[in-house]
This record gives sequence, structure tokens and C-alpha cells, in this order.
Amino acid sequence: MEIQIKSQSDDEIVFIVRDAEVPFINTIRRCAMVNVPKIAIEDVNIIRNDSAMFNEVLAHRLGLTPLVSNLEAIEGLPLPEDDGWELDEENETWADNLKKGVVFKLHEVGPKVVYSKDLISSDETIKPVYDTIPLVKLKKDEVIDIEAVAKVGYGKEHAKWMPTTVCAYKQYPEITFNEDKEVDYDCALACPRGVLKSDRRSKHIKILDIENCTMCKSCVRASANGYINVGYRENDFIFRIETDGSMPPKEVLLKACEVLGEKADKFIRFSEEGGSK
Repeated sequence: MEIQIKSQSDDEIVFIVRDAEVPFINTIRRCAMVNVPKIAIEDVNIIRNDSAMFNEVLAHRLGLTPLVSNLEAIEGLPLPEDDGWELDEENETWADNLKKGVVFKLHEVGPKVVYSKDLISSDETIKPVYDTIPLVKLKKDEVIDIEAVAKVGYGKEHAKWMPTTVCAYKQYPEITFNEDKEVDYDCALACPRGVLKSDRRSKHIKILDIENCTMCKSCVRASANGYINVGYRENDFIFRIETDGSMPPKEVLLKACEVLGEKADKFIRFSEEGGSK
């Protein structure tokens, strides 16, 4: 298997995988979406809320606010599979719950728009990724007083713990021409993404950016004589990961591969032990 990075930024990575199979690529996609740990606000104690927004809606907004969740920042915090991660309402108080994660406090008086930057974190490394996410609008003399606990979780439990906003792949496009037929320039004009360009001087159709092709086959349908063919390379893929800024995309990919490796090792041990455990 060969991997080639095409582009990389703070919140997006695009790479090409060659000589792989669909089940393997799809497994990495799923691991990146649902098995990479991320921190998000889980428990909310609304002490006072004079705004027009319902408590449940406000708590939901807080939960979906992206928090800095790189692996270094969340190291040492309990995971959902650890004992004591969840509040035991019968034996524990809210004060006990404050020790289970990172505490955020919000106390504001209107008139004003309350933004994510107004959330005060007990850990300076774990804070909202963006300062300008509107949470609630307060009228004059309205007060909001909230205490919340952010915990590490997985995307398989809730979307707020999903580190990726886009995690998708497509098979590598392949465009060929039937040279025994007359050049049909209409097929290049039909491409909605500018992948093809007619060159009447050389009597050819040029492929400008094959990786931008979505394989919609508009060009094939526009060609009256079947001059162009659009397909894909069966074992080559273009993979794209985009995050909400809480984690670097490369870190998400590496952690997903690590989780996949651990699952494979567990399966191998299970098989070697005869399925006894």
C-alpha cells in the first residue's frame, strides 16, 4: 500500500491511498469518525437562566461547541470505559461530578450576546476552538449562570464527540478516450467541474485535474458517439478528513489507525486462544 499526501492544513488533510481495498479504507473512515476520543461538554447545571431559550436547547448548544481536544490536552482524563466516568446520581453529588472532567463556568448579565469566548475553563489548554459562536442572547437585566463539565467521549455515542466534520473517500477517477472515434468536443463543455478542456488546435481533449472529477458522467451522456469513458481505479482512493478545529486532522488519522491496530490485535488474540475469552 502506498500513501501520498496531496494537501494539508490546520483542519483538513487530503491524501491518496493506492493498492488498498474498500473494506480497509472504509474501516479507517469509521474509526476516524466514531473511535477517536474527543472532549465535549456532557453535564450542565443551569443555576439561572432568564433568557427566552429553553434550558435543554442551551445545554445542547453548549455540548456542540467544539473544544480543543488534541491528544496531549486530554491525556489523563477518564474515558467512558473507565469506572466513575458517569455521575452516579444515587451516591454522588454535583460536586463529585466536577472532579470527573474539565469545568466550564458562564455568568453573564444582559443586554448582550453571549459567545463561546465567555465560557471560563478550569484548564487553560481546553477551551472553545472558536470565540465567536453565539450561545444565547440576553435582554436588559437578564442573567445566565451555568456550570458545566466537559468529558472525553466517542463519536459512536453522540455527534458532539465526533472529531470529523467530513470524513470521506472516493475511488480514483480514470478517464479514457476512444481514439477510433471522432473527437467530440461537446463532452468537455458538459463537465460541471472543469476537469476537461477542448483543444481544437491539437484536436484533443485535455484532462486538467482528474482528481477533481466526481464521476458524474455528464461528459459521457453529452457525447453522441461514445468518445469518452469515465471509470475508476478499483484499488486507488482519494481520502479527505476535515475536522471542526478541535483536533488536527493528521492526529485524527493516526489515532484511528492506532485504534484499528488494537482491534486487529484483540481479534488475533481471541482467535489464537480459541475464542475462550
